[in-house]
Amino acid sequence: MIDPSSMQEWIRRMNNGSEEAFRVIYDQTKEHVYGTVSLLINNREDVSDVVNEVYAELITSLPKYDLGKPFRPWLTGLTIRQVNNWNRKLWRKFRLVERSKSFALHEPNPGSDAVVLHNEHRSSLVELVQKLPYKHKSVVVLRYYHEHSFEEISELLGIPVGTVKSRHHAALAKLRKHAVTIFSEEEGGIPSCPSNIN
Repeated sequence: MIDPSSMQEWIRRMNNGSEEAFRVIYDQTKEHVYGTVSLLINNREDVSDVVNEVYAELITSLPKYDLGKPFRPWLTGLTIRQVNNWNRKLWRKFRLVERSKSFALHEPNPGSDAVVLHNEHRSSLVELVQKLPYKHKSVVVLRYYHEHSFEEISELLGIPVGTVKSRHHAALAKLRKHAVTIFSEEEGGIPSCPSNIN
């Protein structure tokens, strides 16, 4: 990973139309973006499409980025917004053809892969996180996959800190209920979560 000052220079170059700069930024951020999208999108076939939309939006939004702020949290927020947009589009499509069972939104079959992350086999933890309701899943991903504070998650999702903590507590309760042997019962959450999700 290149250092923040170098990243800012590449951002300046990209804003000036440099294709090389875009390739550098893409190479430096693709695992971060792909990992986030993979954890938040249920249908593995949609992941690449959403990632493409993230980078299309990056090209549009990058001139508005404040170079005085950290880039990675800004990119995470952009990624979350594109995932939300994708989910809204899916819901609109579902409403239009809700009489057609072939397009019904459903949970993955037990024998199918729920998450493909960095071309590795899914872990039991990732599988459980994938099954959480989206509002809980997004908090878990930001808290443990990206290691954001509750205050940062509040800003990224545009919800009060109290709501973040409530969703975090509810998510851990659901995870512990289904995987007592995986998660620590101690206060403080899931000590093994960041490394397992990565």
